[in-house]
Amino acid sequence: MNTLKVIELFSGIGTQRQGLKEVGVECYFEKENIYTFNGKGELLITIMSSLAQEESRSISESVTWGKRMQFSDSKVHFPYRNFLRYKKGANGKPEIIEEEAIIVKMIYCKFLEGKTGSWISSYLNNNKVKTPGGKDKWQKSTIDSILTNEKYKGDALLQKKFTVDFLEKKMKINEGEIPQYYVENNHPAIIDPIEWKEMQVEFERSEELGRNFSSKSIFSSKLVCEDCGGFYGQKVWHSTSKYRKFIWQFNNKFKDKDRRCKTPTLTTETIQMLFLNAYNRFMGNREQVIEDCELMRKEVIDFTKIDEQIAKQTKVIEDIAERVKRIVKENASTPQSQDRYLKKYNELSKSYEEEYKKLENL
Repeated sequence: MNTLKVIELFSGIGTQRQGLKEVGVECYFEKENIYTFNGKGELLITIMSSLAQEESRSISESVTWGKRMQFSDSKVHFPYRNFLRYKKGANGKPEIIEEEAIIVKMIYCKFLEGKTGSWISSYLNNNKVKTPGGKDKWQKSTIDSILTNEKYKGDALLQKKFTVDFLEKKMKINEGEIPQYYVENNHPAIIDPIEWKEMQVEFERSEELGRNFSSKSIFSSKLVCEDCGGFYGQKVWHSTSKYRKFIWQFNNKFKDKDRRCKTPTLTTETIQMLFLNAYNRFMGNREQVIEDCELMRKEVIDFTKIDEQIAKQTKVIEDIAERVKRIVKENASTPQSQDRYLKKYNELSKSYEEEYKKLENL
């Protein structure tokens, strides 16, 4: 390490540097013949550390500018080493590692089945599956990161974080302080985009429930107390005797001594019976229910009208593009007023952009 860098590090430790001096520890730089206990040495260190700090700032700004220019050009850098799991292909683009893609699909599948991030991490740990970084122990935060990362659907959001302190290299989540860039269809998707979107809805729901969210049973996070709106939880009665059984009651039933909820304690069998009774009442008019479902299905998946609109809009864009091509060719072969040509060209370009936005919306 060069002396300038050493001085920069030394000058940057602040109170630690003062502490060394207080306990009588001196530093000596052989090349520059600087003693830190010497008044002249202190002055030289201050000057040189300022120079070193300015050099670091200049380098940091140059690197940051270069990265942001790459982001604006939609150039995506993949963290292959800590990412589950793509590899760099022969053409420089990410390629899927099929045996590891299975793990990603399984994580998404388990969560959509109702499992929590903690349950999935324990499941992977028990099956001795390696983390994206090659470690043995999975954490819930790693699962959450995989479940919300847009790269698994083939897209890439650039500049999620940025450096706020070039000396300490502190990073901050980008909350609108600097521009972000979203690149669609950048690489092959492991998770279908529609499934990924469904996943985000479910993830946000579980996050809103917070610690109340559970996946231990089919009834977890689904039974609600009529009095206060809290969740029922599964408890064990007579856990050490032959009368052992599972029951369901409001989780905070006995926490508030002044006001206890009046909702009853229920057995699993009672809940199952109540569910079946409710379902049978609902399906008493099953023909009408099926008819309504069929009507909704047709309404949701019938794209005939919008396909017709897309076809018409595509034709409009193609016509504008043809007109642009024609006036450019005419300008190249026939002498004419350039002001009039540019005015017409700009009008068509503006019209093309407006019509293209309409097509994108469709």
